[in-house]
Amino acid sequence: MNILFLGDIVGRPGRKTVKMLLPKLIEYYKINLVIANGENAAGGRGITPPVLNELFLNKIDVVTSGNHIWDRKEVFEIIDQENRLLRPANMSVHAPGKGRVVVECGRHSIGVINLIGRIFMSPPAECPFQAAMEEIAYLRKITPAIIVDFHAEATSEKIAMGWFLRGKVSAVIGTHTHVQTADERIFAEKTAYISDAGMVGPYNSILGLDPGLALERFLTGLPPKFRIATGKSILNGVYLKIDPSNGKALKIKRIAKKYNI
Repeated sequence: MNILFLGDIVGRPGRKTVKMLLPKLIEYYKINLVIANGENAAGGRGITPPVLNELFLNKIDVVTSGNHIWDRKEVFEIIDQENRLLRPANMSVHAPGKGRVVVECGRHSIGVINLIGRIFMSPPAECPFQAAMEEIAYLRKITPAIIVDFHAEATSEKIAMGWFLRGKVSAVIGTHTHVQTADERIFAEKTAYISDAGMVGPYNSILGLDPGLALERFLTGLPPKFRIATGKSILNGVYLKIDPSNGKALKIKRIAKKYNI
């Protein structure tokens, strides 16, 4: 089973990059399932029904999220009905939507879990480790192949989740920082791991934002205007090869493709 996981998609530049590069990656790696974090896909903050539909039309199968999932009020119109859009499972029990989904890929099923960290993150969330075990217990009755998107800031918390879930899931993929890390590995228990998949969006930017405006915040301490950068884009993600019969990870490879918009 070949799976492609894309880092945080940032605004229109990120969506355009997906449209142009994803079909080629699907063909090259013979991808069976595409997962992407889409919490910044609408104007750099949140997601809306039209943007979600655009991602699905461009061959993304499951969209995960994180702390920006509620930034666009329109998401409340769809999140209870659209199972392929996830919010972190360890958010409040009163939050709409779900933090897991099972996707059919031919003769096999793949489970996807979305979690959010608690260190340097808001809004407050329940324990991601406990939530992970509860979601895994449910999914294990259906499939041994499980992918986890852990949306967190602290590298220590992400690595801890990797060690905690080794042997329990197929892969733990970190998101949120928009900076791809070079620590991909497969644990001895055959769980793939990377601290952050990176982002899909403007390359000459500060986490996807216009560098001048982002710098203004650091130099003045005042909230700047919000504007996505323009120009060349980058597509970050990871390619995973998984044995669907037992959920064991066989390969993990970082992907970084630049695209001139």
